[in-house]
Amino acid sequence: MKKGYIPNQHGAWAMLLIPFLFGMFAAKPNGVHALLFLGWLLVYLFSFPFLQWIRTQKWQVYGKPLLLYGGLLIPVAVSLLLARPVLWKWIPWFIPLFIVNCYYAKKKRERAFLNDLAAVIQFSLIVFVAYHVGGGDNWTLATELFGLSILYFTGTIFYVKTIIREKNNVAFYRFSIGYHVVSIAIALILFPPGILIPLFLLLLRAIWFPRTKITVKRSGMLEIAFSLIMAITALSVF
Repeated sequence: MKKGYIPNQHGAWAMLLIPFLFGMFAAKPNGVHALLFLGWLLVYLFSFPFLQWIRTQKWQVYGKPLLLYGGLLIPVAVSLLLARPVLWKWIPWFIPLFIVNCYYAKKKRERAFLNDLAAVIQFSLIVFVAYHVGGGDNWTLATELFGLSILYFTGTIFYVKTIIREKNNVAFYRFSIGYHVVSIAIALILFPPGILIPLFLLLLRAIWFPRTKITVKRSGMLEIAFSLIMAITALSVF
């Protein structure tokens, strides 16, 4: 595919899927979830060239994917809102966070921690939307899954930076480990005990892999496995 059509942010695919699964299976899967996920996917596919266009101003590169995904998104979004009009109320939650992404794209600082965190929160918010579509009414459970999503994916921010941009930064490596330890402490208080299993694995990952010569590609492949472990465990214990 031509540049601009397929996002090159590989870690975002897990963030696109796992919070959605959290919300859907915590409630009750139904046919509207298929339409919701299609819309959610198109929002992501649209936002990637949009942010790249803001950063580069290269309409000749990103204009066509913007028009393609925007054209596909509009009828899906309209159909979804006709099927579940109440979903309007969730849209304002996403807008301020997307504005943060636009700001950092304009400044050409997409790798800034606050920009990454805003993205993590955005992706995690789909927990509530998918839960709502499924008819869920235990909002304490939905909030716990939302918090787990943020806790997990924020940890991946730190870990990935120790593999790539902060590879030789000892202080950042220690901070990453500290974050994972704090995550376990938070989980002990807020979440079912079973969720500690993947969190301990993630702590070991944060300690060991940055000290090896692991490649970015291999690390990315392993992240898929860790994401699946987290998703399966969470859906089993909550």
